[in-house]
Amino acid sequence: MSLRRRLALLSALAVAVAIVLASAITYALVSDKLRDDIDEDLERQVAEATHRFEPAGGAVPALPPPAPTRGPALGQLINAGGQSVPTPGSPIRIPVSDADRELAARGGGARFSEVEAGDDTLRVLTQPLGEGRALQIAASLEDTEETLSTLVLILFLVCAGGVALAAALGPVVARTALAPAAEVSDAAEEVAETGDLTHRIEVRGEDELGRLAASFNEMMAALERSQGAQRRLVADASHELRTPLATLRTNIETLGRRDGLDEAERERLVADLTDELEELTALVADVVELAREPGEERLAVGEVRLDELAREALARARRRARDLRFREHISPTVVRGDPERLGRAISNLLDNAAKWSPAEGEVELTVEAGRVAVRDHGPGFAAEDLPRVFDRFWRSDEARGKQGSGLGLAIVQRVAEEHGGSASAANAEGGGALVAIELPEAPQEGS
Repeated sequence: MSLRRRLALLSALAVAVAIVLASAITYALVSDKLRDDIDEDLERQVAEATHRFEPAGGAVPALPPPAPTRGPALGQLINAGGQSVPTPGSPIRIPVSDADRELAARGGGARFSEVEAGDDTLRVLTQPLGEGRALQIAASLEDTEETLSTLVLILFLVCAGGVALAAALGPVVARTALAPAAEVSDAAEEVAETGDLTHRIEVRGEDELGRLAASFNEMMAALERSQGAQRRLVADASHELRTPLATLRTNIETLGRRDGLDEAERERLVADLTDELEELTALVADVVELAREPGEERLAVGEVRLDELAREALARARRRARDLRFREHISPTVVRGDPERLGRAISNLLDNAAKWSPAEGEVELTVEAGRVAVRDHGPGFAAEDLPRVFDRFWRSDEARGKQGSGLGLAIVQRVAEEHGGSASAANAEGGGALVAIELPEAPQEGS
């Protein structure tokens, strides 16, 4: 059974139940009201008649008139001997039960009862008078029962009509209510068939279905961004791989020639091949790192001494850039994270600073309170380049002739965000660039 049909059935059933309950409550309220009116009239007649009775042995007076809408007054006296004596004008004798005689003999509070008198049902109020007597006043329930029977018929017709109307309108209600959901389903099927991630649907209202449509649009926008980023990554990686592969091919073809190469030239080509292979390996590793979705690979999370990782990365940077001076301002700081990824991010910061530093220049490394900042004394960032510093494969015009693929700082930002932190880039006061990552410190024991 489809969702639309189930919703139509449930809505019709809910309306039917509501109508039946409302009808039952209406019947109960009307029935109670009619009986309350009869009881009030009987109590009034009893109160007035009680004052008219003479002491035991006197005549039985006529009853007070009933309400204008009632039938003739019906009453009788139960004497001390337990016999019933009709009051003047009463057309019938009211059946007397043992409970009524006991009430007359012993006294007590007045009581209501319903008795059958021929084909009629009477509502009887028995009021003790003392001296072994009791007064009974009755009213016929014939009109009340006819009214209730008519009400039952009306309510039955209302219920039947309501259920039929609910059954007819249920599909309309279901179709209208599920229209946004159907639109989402149609849009999803269209995207699956065409692959068009630019498709969006109209958001109507702020209810659950409206939020479903908004969520669908957000999902499509995220998929579109992801697909665009994937295509750009593939295109950029292809472009970046083209140069080292071409160089490798040229050098390999040159080495393949047996004549015309002396030993020094051959050694130079082998060294070039080694450098190109190392650069190609690093580029492929960076592409694989950035192609991985955040959170796709579990981090080896533990408490990490960020200051120790920084010193290890600084030692490697000094070996690679022997012509630069490295100054360090390192304070003990502990974070939670993956030491391998954090160490790579710090190395990328230092490599970036070394690339932009002038010969015999200076690079400053500061580590404190979960923050790693690296400053060089190079040209700094152009103002228009700052928003793109962490973009993948992006390199400024000045960087075109330098080594690197433009992925180092993108990896820095990825690692920082994976660890709940952030990366920032700015121009330092006095010249040069300042690139930093900030990570949440690990909570100390007892804090």
